[in-house]
Amino acid sequence: MGSCLICGVSVDGRICDSHQEDVVFDFRGNSPQQLVSNRFYRGTVDGYAEFGVFIDLAPGVTGLLHRSELDRRLDSLDWEPGDDVFVQVKGVRDNGNIDLAWSIRQTEREFRGVLVQDGETDRDPDASERDTDDSADHDSADHDPTTGDHEDDESPTEASADAVAEDATAEDATASDSDEEQAAETDTDETEQAAGDEAAIDEETERDDDGSAESESDDQRERVGVETLADSVGDEVRLEGEVVSVRQTGGPTIFEIRDETGVVDAAAFVEAGVRAYPDVEVGDTVRLDGEVESRRGEIQVETEALAVLEGEDATTVSHRLAEALTSKARPEGLQPLGGDEAVAELGEGLLDAAEAVRRAVLESRPIVVRHPATADGYVAGAAVERAVLPLIRDEHAKSDAEYHYFTRRPLEDPVYGMDAATNDATRMLQDRDRHDEKLPLFLLVGTGSTVESEDGLGLLSVYGADTVVVDAAVADPEARESVDTLVSPELASVDENLSTTALVASMASAINDDVRDELVHLPAVSYWENAPDRYVDLARDAGYDVERVAELREAIALEAYYQSYQDKRELIADLLFEDGGDLVAHVSEQFREKLETEIDTATENVVTEAVGGVEFAVLDTDKYTHRFDFPPTSLLLDDLHRRHENGDAFATIGIGTDELYVRTSTDVSIRDVAARAAETAPAADIDTAGLREGKIEFLSGERDAVEDAVVAAVAEQF
Repeated sequence: MGSCLICGVSVDGRICDSHQEDVVFDFRGNSPQQLVSNRFYRGTVDGYAEFGVFIDLAPGVTGLLHRSELDRRLDSLDWEPGDDVFVQVKGVRDNGNIDLAWSIRQTEREFRGVLVQDGETDRDPDASERDTDDSADHDSADHDPTTGDHEDDESPTEASADAVAEDATAEDATASDSDEEQAAETDTDETEQAAGDEAAIDEETERDDDGSAESESDDQRERVGVETLADSVGDEVRLEGEVVSVRQTGGPTIFEIRDETGVVDAAAFVEAGVRAYPDVEVGDTVRLDGEVESRRGEIQVETEALAVLEGEDATTVSHRLAEALTSKARPEGLQPLGGDEAVAELGEGLLDAAEAVRRAVLESRPIVVRHPATADGYVAGAAVERAVLPLIRDEHAKSDAEYHYFTRRPLEDPVYGMDAATNDATRMLQDRDRHDEKLPLFLLVGTGSTVESEDGLGLLSVYGADTVVVDAAVADPEARESVDTLVSPELASVDENLSTTALVASMASAINDDVRDELVHLPAVSYWENAPDRYVDLARDAGYDVERVAELREAIALEAYYQSYQDKRELIADLLFEDGGDLVAHVSEQFREKLETEIDTATENVVTEAVGGVEFAVLDTDKYTHRFDFPPTSLLLDDLHRRHENGDAFATIGIGTDELYVRTSTDVSIRDVAARAAETAPAADIDTAGLREGKIEFLSGERDAVEDAVVAAVAEQF
């Protein structure tokens, strides 16, 4: 029998059941089944996967810390392979898989003791196993509310841990007596600390008649803006603003506070994992007193008092925030890139869209950008990203805010359907319920304007999520009713050769004029052919000649295909904005090699026929393309049609198992083609799947009938 190193009670080992989570264990076993659920263990980062981080707890014993267990985005985690980290074991499955949980405590000194687990036996660490790095005691001042770190003042828990360490190395016969004395001291210290905490909480939450918190400095402190906090580290300050999110960590409660100048995290600590100020909710107008601290390069406030404002005080703060929001959100005006008159015709709509994006940033509302997985789609999405990320960095003190408040999710399908909408709705509801986040603004570029997206947009509208659609395609009436802001050439009777990027790049320059010069070459990149001279000239003036623009387009198209559902933020940014030439040239060379191989095969297997005075080139895409390798069918047929187009009455048809693509030398309504073909082949369940892609879907058993019906319907349109 031994005694618990925390409370001193008699136990079979070195820790009682009630204090298992107060110490950290170094695992020296060789089997996952020896691990104890809910214990905290020291581990080593083995590597990353899309769904989480693998942590080695011992040689041959590796667990998964799933991304859903993190209190931040996986891509903002600054762990590197080989780093020592601390995690909690949630459980071990029958197959030996280890499920891990996030630990807010990421240094040894934040725990109340250290033990070694040899197999199923717990013991004190040997002297050679102890952490002798005293520099950890000096890497921050005072108390870190996110970790519990102290520097100058030794806390009761630290005193307890130090005493335990001394007991563990003592080699005299009075060890058990020392344990009892240690337990008594710890109990006394914890009782005094608890009493002090309760008194502090009572003092902080005591309210006067107008609902504000009592404080000795209530009349002396002057309100400051969040934007000034970087110059006030170590000072006691007062903030007034709105609570935009509340996160409960394993340690403090984190309140994200927004005023008219920015957003900052405020940590409030009662005890580990306990919600501080439970009556304070997202959307409340509050007054906060606290001390400004810099933790790992990020500004935060350690809360001393937090009160919900009421009456005139709340109204004053709300008006101040609203006025600042209105003045900041609306861009001064729209200056179309290259002086494009067609874009200028859509100026008011683009300004409305730009205002919605800027307002979301200022309101600390996440922004989700959806775009097709095409060159035009990726370039348009990257233009918005380039404009918005600096605004988020300026607004938020947290270094990883740009990953938290901006997400770009490419669409594998050409429309915003129920699959994508269900994914988005699930994520936003999880973030709302688990992290008290506001519902995001959904910005759809190059998709969402046609009836095929109506069901998906309708799902978002049920939950009240704001949606903005900017699309160079002609909008359908059904789409207009499902979104808050819609920008489409049809709305201004614009009949122009516009790409989505041509619209979005001008909108992005209105969102953030500081990046305008970085965007001028993007419209030219988005055109596969017949790029307007104004955009070609803009790109050339920015240092991108015709050959360079073509290489960019090809490189983006290739990367857009692979893992099309991923944003590839850093890679796309390198290609479009940072590359000196080597990366783009390397990727575009792969594009050309792969495309030429497919074009050669397709050309040899095209069947030509004339129907109704129209020459058709028909390709069986099931037999004569690599369906699961680059290039995708749509891009292949685009290039095949451009190369083999012969006169004004020419069409290319690519038909597979249950889908068909149409390319024509003149404007043809794909909806009319589908409707006419459905009359001819009523059993085929023919329907349009994407107007811009000229895509039609049907039942595979009626393939031959569909081919004949579509060819006849296309011929009628010429």
